[in-house]
Amino acid sequence: MEPKLHDQQQQQQRVHGVVVITLPPSDDPSQGKTISAFTLTDHDYPLEIPPEEDLNPSFQPDPLHQNPQFQLWFSDLSMSSPRLVLSLLGISLIVIALYGSVFSNSVTMFRVSDERNRDDDNSDRETTSFVFPVFHKLRAREFHDRILAEDLGVENGIFVEAMDLELVNPVKVNSVLSTTAGSVDSSSSTTMFPVGGNVYPDGLYYTRILVGKPEDGHYYHLDIDTGSDLTWIQCDAPCTSCAKGANQLYKPKNDNLVRSSEPLCVEVQRNQMTEHFESLQQCDYEIEYADHSYSMGVLTKDKFHLKLHNGSLAESDIVFGCGYDQQGLLLNTLLKTDGILGLSRAKISLPSQLASRGIISNVVGHCLASDLNGEGYIFMGSDLVPSHGITWVPMLHHSRLEVYQMQVTKMSYGNAMLSLDGENGRVGKALFDTGSSYTYFPNQAYTQLVASLQEVSGLELIHDDSDKTLPICWRAKTNFPISSLSDVKKFFRPITLQIGSKWLIISRRLLIQPEDYLIISDKGNICLGILDGSSVHDGSTIILGDISMRGHLIVYDNLKQRIGWMKSDCVRPREFDHIL
Repeated sequence: MEPKLHDQQQQQQRVHGVVVITLPPSDDPSQGKTISAFTLTDHDYPLEIPPEEDLNPSFQPDPLHQNPQFQLWFSDLSMSSPRLVLSLLGISLIVIALYGSVFSNSVTMFRVSDERNRDDDNSDRETTSFVFPVFHKLRAREFHDRILAEDLGVENGIFVEAMDLELVNPVKVNSVLSTTAGSVDSSSSTTMFPVGGNVYPDGLYYTRILVGKPEDGHYYHLDIDTGSDLTWIQCDAPCTSCAKGANQLYKPKNDNLVRSSEPLCVEVQRNQMTEHFESLQQCDYEIEYADHSYSMGVLTKDKFHLKLHNGSLAESDIVFGCGYDQQGLLLNTLLKTDGILGLSRAKISLPSQLASRGIISNVVGHCLASDLNGEGYIFMGSDLVPSHGITWVPMLHHSRLEVYQMQVTKMSYGNAMLSLDGENGRVGKALFDTGSSYTYFPNQAYTQLVASLQEVSGLELIHDDSDKTLPICWRAKTNFPISSLSDVKKFFRPITLQIGSKWLIISRRLLIQPEDYLIISDKGNICLGILDGSSVHDGSTIILGDISMRGHLIVYDNLKQRIGWMKSDCVRPREFDHIL
């Protein structure tokens, strides 16, 4: 009976966990260490809990308490020779340290094992492993940057066709795109896109989206535009007038065409030149832009594949435009892109459609990096919205357009006030438009700004009328090309927009530094990236274009009807808390 009792005790004292800590190599401590925790479980659970009066009948004292002679020896030793005890402890620590330095790649700090029971119960146990990488503090940012570059498919500002490889294997894509609108929590879901481009010479920022079924989908590069409602892609319907584009033309299917009676068709045609006829089997659209370019086509529907911030993928049927006739300067833009990504507040915009399906909350943000590194990103949802450090102002509604704008009470260049074409010339409006490369001021404010900039001439800079890059350009007196804005920005002053109250103490300010309104042309000159907005929009609104939004995280919170901004390098999104 003794052996049987012994086996029973071992069975109840079987191993439950193993923790292994792997230290970095001594010659490269920056690699960090890895903690691996293994949990051993039985399949035949839940376990039966013994009655309270006999919680652990097999419990036996440990060997130290079980052997009175050993206990007496240890007690005598500790009482009579405390120095000897301390010496033994010190020697033990030195031995452990030496062992760890020699075998630093695999130092087992803690292990509980029972080899005899492991072989017998191997078929009845499973092992669950949790690995926690621990990185040096100096390497933490580097680690996150690398992961982000892999997730977004961006390396050094250039799009990497990371997901294109998945198109070769439709089965793989189908298995990944298992997240549907009904299974996504919109309160904690954010979709994010990498952004490429620049203000000069390309004059646009764009992202790419996978459109179509996994087995026959294609990527399309779209110009991100917070001032546009409708997303549209050049298509072969057939195409009457299309630019070459970055990718092949989208081919619509008859089954996917949107009927004129559908609500989104009525929404699109409400503010456009196209008349609405419910009897038509298709929904026509025609959009005219500020530069008098236009796109004409029909509405269609197809699957958009979106990568969520938590790493999963979602797909949703999105209504967008199939543009078969583009005219004007728009054709020059389409040499590098395939269409427009509409990000406004309108119901037809991509964020509004995703929010209506419960995929995201209706919040849009973008961060356009300077032309120096060419990186950036946009997101839809609230996961990446900061809870602190951001300046918030109320969103001002337009009577007819679903745009992002705010009220401006004062505007100045340095200490010189600039007029606002609003109420009594003291209250104006500023509109955020990523579809505009440059910033536009109302005529009077623009004229006053140009007059104030006369002081720049004579400060190592001279007007250069031969440079037609923009209306106003300067060259260096030395005739040497200017290579960096930092070399000349000291000659210019910041522009300040005061929002809210006319009193500076309780108002908010948007500061536009010289690098936020200047560019360097191909001739090595400095050019003013603020233009006369007399013929743009309504002529009285300040249009903040890409040039003045670079280096800032801009957030449009359609839920709380507010606009926010903060300085950012735009290399990667920070891990913000949820919006407060």
